[in-house]
Amino acid sequence: MKASSKSLLATLRGVRQERAALWLMRQAGRYLPEYRALRATKGGFLELCYDPETAAEVTLQPIRRFGFDGAILFSDILVVPHALGQRLWFETGEGPRLAPPLVDSALASLEAAPERLDAVYATVARVAAALPPQTTFLGFAGSPWTVATYMVAGQGSKDQAAARRMALSDPAAFGAIIDAIVDLSVTYLSGQIEQGVEAVQLFDSWAGSLSPAEFERWVIAPNAEIVRRLKALHPDTPIIGFPKGAGGKLAAYARGVGADAIGLDETVDPAWANDILPGHLPVQGNLDPLALVAGGPALDAAINRILAAFPERPHIFNLGHGIVPDTPIAHVEHLIRRVRGE
Repeated sequence: MKASSKSLLATLRGVRQERAALWLMRQAGRYLPEYRALRATKGGFLELCYDPETAAEVTLQPIRRFGFDGAILFSDILVVPHALGQRLWFETGEGPRLAPPLVDSALASLEAAPERLDAVYATVARVAAALPPQTTFLGFAGSPWTVATYMVAGQGSKDQAAARRMALSDPAAFGAIIDAIVDLSVTYLSGQIEQGVEAVQLFDSWAGSLSPAEFERWVIAPNAEIVRRLKALHPDTPIIGFPKGAGGKLAAYARGVGADAIGLDETVDPAWANDILPGHLPVQGNLDPLALVAGGPALDAAINRILAAFPERPHIFNLGHGIVPDTPIAHVEHLIRRVRGE
């Protein structure tokens, strides 16, 4: 299979397509009735992630229904701290929990369990064998800063205060956590690639909470190290960097990290991004997930703005963050028709 026959993969390699390739972050999930039906039979979310047969099925569901140009592995960014030795579970209606929180426990106290990732590799192999030939298979990992915020606090937070305080007051201890995440993320992403993913995305969901100097230290530098080491192992595998909330620091991220493509969140003016980013650099994004929920004229206007913003740049149409559970299926179908000119 020539790479050019896969529009998403070709875009990531810098080839502008006649129509934008299309996939949606969190496209395998709760907005799909087939996902909800499967989830009802399988128990908790973590159990789904670690069941290769079920996780592969969830990954494939939106491809069967919509024919997206990319399939994103169904998993979670917190399998990395789980493999580093923290306990991981999900509280109903409240989100993930990690123990012990590293705000008051030492990283060295954890007993690593890398075998926890074996189920994810098995999922990748199943999906790779089942995807249509034109569909690009995307793997992913959480970026070190975002993963570290959960490891330090033991859960998510609105301002990532526990991690920010630790990074400022004890940068050596915090840096050790970041280094451990970098090391395992390279191994984890390399394992995904070896089992069949064709490109990977680094999700930095909380990148926007840092000052410029801290952003340089805890977002740009660790992501650049992952990119450098992963490229040494898999030079032909494109890497998408997604620094949500980076705003005015987006150009510095693009220059410093060296990713093959940059994901834009919904707060970024796409025309501005087109002006400030290197001209050759592919971009991904950046429809507001709530515009997809709203539908109608608001959705059409947003689609038009994004498509018009990149007249010459390689562009992958996507959301600015994950699709939300109450998104109407009909609105997704409308989006696909508009992007594909049908």
